[in-house]
Amino acid sequence: MMTNHSFYARVFAFIKRRFHEFWSEDTAPRMPKRSKERDKEWRALEISQKRSHMVLGALVGIFVVCFLRAGYLQCFNTDFLQKQGEVRYAKTLEIAAGRGQIFDRNGVVLAASLPARSIWATTNLVTATPQQISELSDLLGVSERTLQKRLARKDAFVNLARQVDMDVVRQVQALHLEGLTYTPDVKRHYPGGEVSAHIVGFNNREDRGQEGIELANDKTLTGQKGARRVIRDRLGHIIEEMWTQEPVPGQDLHLSIDSRIQYIAYSAVRNAVEKHQAKAGAVVVADSITGEILALVSWPGFDPNDRSTFVFDKIRNRVVTDTFEPGSIMKPFAIAKALDMGIVRPDSLIQTAPGRIMVADRRISDTHNYGLLTVSQVIAKSSNVGTVKIALQIPSQTLWETYSRLGFGQAPQVGFPGAVAGRLRPAKSWGPVEQATISYGYGLSASLMQIAQAYTVFARNGDVIPLTLTKQDHPAVGEQVYRPEVARQMRAMMMTTVHRGGTASRLKVTGYTVAGKTGTVYKVKNGEYVKDYVASFVGVAPATQPRLVVAVMIDEPKDSGHAGGVVAAPVFGEVVEAALRTLLVNPDDPMMVAGGGLLAKTAH
Repeated sequence: MMTNHSFYARVFAFIKRRFHEFWSEDTAPRMPKRSKERDKEWRALEISQKRSHMVLGALVGIFVVCFLRAGYLQCFNTDFLQKQGEVRYAKTLEIAAGRGQIFDRNGVVLAASLPARSIWATTNLVTATPQQISELSDLLGVSERTLQKRLARKDAFVNLARQVDMDVVRQVQALHLEGLTYTPDVKRHYPGGEVSAHIVGFNNREDRGQEGIELANDKTLTGQKGARRVIRDRLGHIIEEMWTQEPVPGQDLHLSIDSRIQYIAYSAVRNAVEKHQAKAGAVVVADSITGEILALVSWPGFDPNDRSTFVFDKIRNRVVTDTFEPGSIMKPFAIAKALDMGIVRPDSLIQTAPGRIMVADRRISDTHNYGLLTVSQVIAKSSNVGTVKIALQIPSQTLWETYSRLGFGQAPQVGFPGAVAGRLRPAKSWGPVEQATISYGYGLSASLMQIAQAYTVFARNGDVIPLTLTKQDHPAVGEQVYRPEVARQMRAMMMTTVHRGGTASRLKVTGYTVAGKTGTVYKVKNGEYVKDYVASFVGVAPATQPRLVVAVMIDEPKDSGHAGGVVAAPVFGEVVEAALRTLLVNPDDPMMVAGGGLLAKTAH
């Protein structure tokens, strides 16, 4: 749009050009020599009437155009002109909204925003000795080379560091460097460090969530920014405030996590990974009454307060993002469906001799020839042959629907980013081999979160409930998958897993009964099974009146065993025993309660 200055400049340029044309040397009357006769003759000359009218018309036209332009600007373009004028003295400044805090279920702070500073340098004003540069580099965590490169810019206003802790700022100020400016900033702080890192996640430099709960609930935590309209002088100083819109702080979040149980699970998994020289490990602890996740641990971990530890392999939460073939921990689901349909009873006999079975052209084997087993013993000894014989009596569509209702093949809605669905192929693609292998945990994939959620069906009355990371104040409502008596029968059968002769006979939980299932599977790499293992154990406790569901996974154990009963079951036992005591759950082991063993041990 043409400005007033350019418009009037063109008008006066036009007038000047027209007068020059009229009075130039070629058109204007020549001035006679200075004499009385010539003066009289010159005065007698008359300007052409046509030319006079043209000049007058031009002037009138110019004034008319100026009048119309002024009228247009005053009547039709007022907002634009006022805005342009206001820009030169008024400005709207943003007011940051405080980010909400994240708490565990007991009010322990897991994430909070602390005051910090950003440090800037006006390069032409900075005078620093090499010693001061070295000290500044150490304080800010920036290499000397990078620092010198930034300060070498001529007449620049450069950022040296952001989100600097206040104690570090005071140390920088103690260096007495000229040309440094300190602007207000905030820094997200995570008191739990590595212990709760995979739950809360972390923010970026702009204080926006990047992982975990920080990302999943970024909008809720961020709130709404405020604003203030101010008038400034020509130097930029604020001289008056016109109006203010207060910011709306972000909402605080109260998670279902119990920091005490989280630390217990973290320590147990870390120790197991180190003991067995494993690649990774994970554990999830859930309340079978409310569906609340009380602990969620993935190892190796990272420190959200230290960005140098941000490596993808450490950041990802293996509980929800990694899938694996579950193996034998899937067996109870097929057997429970057979019980539910009346195909078998817990004491029904299954012939597993000679320790192998041919399904189509595939041979399926047990680790030993167990011979004649009851259904309960099939669970205790984790017989592939016995499980396959039972599962093949169930229609494939019925078995698929059971797995689907348990949550397999669907991403769990736990309010956490990156949750995966795993793989569960449609029943129409199953042949006898696929149905057989799926029944004992091969040919499908699931995350540890999905497995823990599915096992709530055995901790309750045959109904499966969704898990959540948000604190709940009421029991969860589940979807019925099995009859209540089937869930009770399965708990009783899975209790034999930890007895003598079971696959987890080494598991000891003082004072409490437990029911669970081991899993040991080969891993698939480049489309082929290799001799790297995933060891797992999933169970409920107390078995007589379940309160917790705990799922454990150890990836690629290399030392001191690789089986689920040897590697993962001890982690389960350590976590369950400490967690139940933390929650003040009464012991239910008949032997310990009758003899007062647990009470005596606790008192001692």
